[in-house]
Amino acid sequence: MKSIVIGSAKHLAFALFYSSIGTSIALIAAAVWYLNSRPDLDLWHTTELEAQYRQQPSIASFNDYLLLEDKLFAEVEDTVTSQTKSESLLVLNRYVSGSYSDPKKWPQNWNRSFEWKNEQADYGILLLHGMSDSPYAMQHFAKHYKETAHVLGLRLPGHGTLPSGLVDVTWQDMAAAVSIATKHLKLVMQNKPLYVVGFSTGAALALNHELEKITEGESGDFSGLVFLSPAIGLPPVAVGAKWQSRLGHLLGLDKLSWNSIQTEYDPFKYSSFAVNAGDVVYQLARRNVELISQLDRDAKARIAPILTFQSLTDDTVDSMAVVNDLYLQLPNKQHELVMFDINRTQVNLSLIETDPLSTYADFMGSTELNFNFTLIENTGEDEGEVQARTIASNHDIVAINEQWPKQVYSLSHIALPFPKTDELYGPLKTPLRQRIQIGAGASKGERGVLSVPPSEILRQKWNPFFGFMLEKMDTIITD
Repeated sequence: MKSIVIGSAKHLAFALFYSSIGTSIALIAAAVWYLNSRPDLDLWHTTELEAQYRQQPSIASFNDYLLLEDKLFAEVEDTVTSQTKSESLLVLNRYVSGSYSDPKKWPQNWNRSFEWKNEQADYGILLLHGMSDSPYAMQHFAKHYKETAHVLGLRLPGHGTLPSGLVDVTWQDMAAAVSIATKHLKLVMQNKPLYVVGFSTGAALALNHELEKITEGESGDFSGLVFLSPAIGLPPVAVGAKWQSRLGHLLGLDKLSWNSIQTEYDPFKYSSFAVNAGDVVYQLARRNVELISQLDRDAKARIAPILTFQSLTDDTVDSMAVVNDLYLQLPNKQHELVMFDINRTQVNLSLIETDPLSTYADFMGSTELNFNFTLIENTGEDEGEVQARTIASNHDIVAINEQWPKQVYSLSHIALPFPKTDELYGPLKTPLRQRIQIGAGASKGERGVLSVPPSEILRQKWNPFFGFMLEKMDTIITD
């Protein structure tokens, strides 16, 4: 009897084992079929640009980088733009000359690196955009500081050209470009202070630049660091993203190298997103966490003051990782984290299942923080009014002039660098210009019709508290 039971148990175990394998194979096959059934790849997804920066020893200076960039954009024109005919989604394709999305319709092509020289500059500023973005994302900071600073806006490798540039770029490529730009600013500014403003991946690269130098026993290059939506930690799904791409290479299915394949309607940001791009940010974030853990207290004390702006709700990066993996690792110094809460109207709260602030309850109750934590929150009085409350022993509260716009329930990862007046992502219509204005779009209809996901159309794209943010930045950069 006992042997019969043991035998039955073995048969059941084998049956469950093979059943789980079969189920896994079926799920993988279904996922591959779904991913490969997406729209076909276009020239801008498949063209490999030979002039891409890949840490070539011949590119040693920023001028060398700009010369290579000239070749790169000429190559984009020859291999893609000149080959993309007008009948290909004419009015909303950045690679169709004369379309609403043609970058040349702007007074300056913000896909390119730029340097605004200032012989009377008191300091230098390096501006670093995020993954899939371009220097356009940093233009408002450049304009704010151009009268007093020597400004350099760097186009990171793989960006501003074709989405295919992100299929094989590495974080080391981007870090090397940041080093070239920083070295150039140091030579220009001599002994004057340097500051860096980094958005998302740009913030992670700025942090990495400083951590690598401090790890080697050197001093950091920057007198202050300003981060917007920094890529300190990513959602767990980013960990396995690379396997999708590897499976695609194994099966010869190029579409699996892409998380999304969309119409390229944005003149200064890729709409399609390569799987490798997410893995690059994940690897960079891991490297930074590793470097911070290796530093002792004295070494951490050499990190320049960091001012970070972060939305409480961020679908791209892990907001809590900014606290746990960065700010709680820093010693007592003049670092500050500014967190934008949600718009707490009764209507909004009735539609939100879980309060995103609940995760921070224990943390916010502490009075022993080694940094200033400032929460931008509703005042609880007139609808839309906000205040800045610093969570510390004195709990300072400062009123803010800006208000929550109606029908906006939160900020987003991508909203922070753009004011309401931004001509691409802002909501103020400029009908006399024959170019796209994404922020003013208000299309409605049935789901599943447009190639752009509804979630992307609904995403908040500008920051109603941009003026307040600039004032906070000035306390680090100009004081």
